Amino acid sequence: MDIVLGAHQYGKAEVRLVHVVRHGDRHQLTDLTVSVALAGDLADTHRTGDNAKVLPTDSQKNTVYAFARRHGVGEIEDFGLRLARHFVESQAVITRATVHVQQHGWDRLGEHSFARSGAETRTATVTVDGSGAVVVSGLTGMVLMNTTASEFHGFVRDEYTTLPDAHDRVLATAVDGRWRHATSESDDWAASFTQARRHLVEAFVGTHSLSLQQTLYAMGQRVLEHRPEIVEVRMSLPNRHHFLVDLAPFGLDNPNEVFYAADRPYGLIEGAVRRDDAPRWEESWWQA
Repeated sequence: MDIVLGAHQYGKAEVRLVHVVRHGDRHQLTDLTVSVALAGDLADTHRTGDNAKVLPTDSQKNTVYAFARRHGVGEIEDFGLRLARHFVESQAVITRATVHVQQHGWDRLGEHSFARSGAETRTATVTVDGSGAVVVSGLTGMVLMNTTASEFHGFVRDEYTTLPDAHDRVLATAVDGRWRHATSESDDWAASFTQARRHLVEAFVGTHSLSLQQTLYAMGQRVLEHRPEIVEVRMSLPNRHHFLVDLAPFGLDNPNEVFYAADRPYGLIEGAVRRDDAPRWEESWWQA
């Protein structure tokens, strides 16, 4: 029986980078977590331990810091492209470099004072190989809630079903979303991200939801209708259940006012919305 090496990659994960640009007394703060994954002709190190073709992960970490100092950071899509192209172009054996960047938000308190903002994180994943570059922007942890205009009924019932029909419910989720750009060139990554995020939110707000699946589709559809530079949107939407509390034992009614917010278990709705003429996106759902 022959034993062969399957698909493999390696890199430095979760490099923490804080970059401060000092414009006189007014500073600009960028807080990133950067992960690098490299793939190519690396079979020897797996089979025999020969590291002659291996760029140490410590060197990859140092490259992240050096590039921030030498070139600045700017938009995270541009930063990811610079890094990924560097690794492919500088390392003869590397045929694919993937750089995943998370940007953590800070609210300005003064000229050089900041407070960490909420759980929402902006993301970018850049993959460079011999055929070109693919840029995927996105966000995680965008918490949204509609306190009405949400229903769920008409579903399958079997002997284990106890869930009642809901004609007016709270709909809450924490959006993990990613969207693929048509090209790796952009004059304004920041505007593209801001507008894509705005359309996700506006679709959530404006959709009278009969299911979270319907809401997911509406959110992706709106982004594609308004942002021609984006060809596919993928989302993972946990249903953050809010259950009506039974107040009858206390002699009180509860006209959809008091809820128990359950953190688990939860429904998880995932899906992609894309242009029908867009090239297939072969990467796995949440591959860094």
